[in-house]
Amino acid sequence: MSFTSSIKTELCKVEPKHQCCLQAECYGIWLFSKCFTIKESCFITECAPVARHMLELAAAGVGVSPQLTYAISRRSLPAYKVTLPEEQDRACLLQSFGHTGKEPSLRINRGVLEADCCQEAFLRGAFLACGVATDPNKSYHLEYAVPYQNLAFDLYTLLGEISSFSATPAIVRRQGVYGVYMKDSAQIENLLIYLGAGKASMDLMQVKMYKEVKNNINRKTNFETANMDKTYSASARQIAAIAAINDAHGLESLPDNLRELAKLRLDDPELTLRELSVLLGISRSGVNHRMKKLLEIGECLIAQRGIDGL
Repeated sequence: MSFTSSIKTELCKVEPKHQCCLQAECYGIWLFSKCFTIKESCFITECAPVARHMLELAAAGVGVSPQLTYAISRRSLPAYKVTLPEEQDRACLLQSFGHTGKEPSLRINRGVLEADCCQEAFLRGAFLACGVATDPNKSYHLEYAVPYQNLAFDLYTLLGEISSFSATPAIVRRQGVYGVYMKDSAQIENLLIYLGAGKASMDLMQVKMYKEVKNNINRKTNFETANMDKTYSASARQIAAIAAINDAHGLESLPDNLRELAKLRLDDPELTLRELSVLLGISRSGVNHRMKKLLEIGECLIAQRGIDGL
């Protein structure tokens, strides 16, 4: 089951708080279904709970009886087709929510959504009809795909007015459909809770936490790997310089302080400057200063042999 289907299945189980909420949810699901017209039309969904819920809302909220038939979606997958074959039923549906079917542009009738609970139910119904959410393992994206421009802008405005949390949706047109969407994971989580999909919101939070932990581990690993590469690269350069000194004059030719450091480096190439400083009983800057002296001597000897520098 896709993330979108799991959200819609969960939303279909939400019980409306009041009769007004039931009618508001009915309004939302039919208004955004492309069936909210006096002309005969149909709504096709691959989610069986949505199709059944759409019928139940129409019967309980308006008193009309849609038809449900089996169909094939555009993706050649099993789907369900919801229709209102009787023109009088379509007219009754429109009139129940203050529409005539003759409006030049389909808009949201805000008079049906006076209470906050009705707005919540309406947005839930709208999502059931045209909502989609990307699998959070891939990206964070929740969208209402609205077929009409003014209807999309009305929905955009309504989402931005949710008082329980600060929603900042965006709107885009693509292939004749207007997408009202959110990409902020926190806002998507809040909207899912607001609509009644608490489990889906928790699933998103868990994926988000897993991603954050994984990214932190990767950053730490990359940081440590980079430091190790830097350490080993510096160590190899130091050993090459010490080897050149040993081959040319022997380590006994070095002053005591440099000879002691050179032997420690040869004995254990993986020691850091700080670890060397502990063994020698001097500061890290002191070790660094002596190592630079060894590098200068070694590089000078290598240059005398006509070999490229370290």
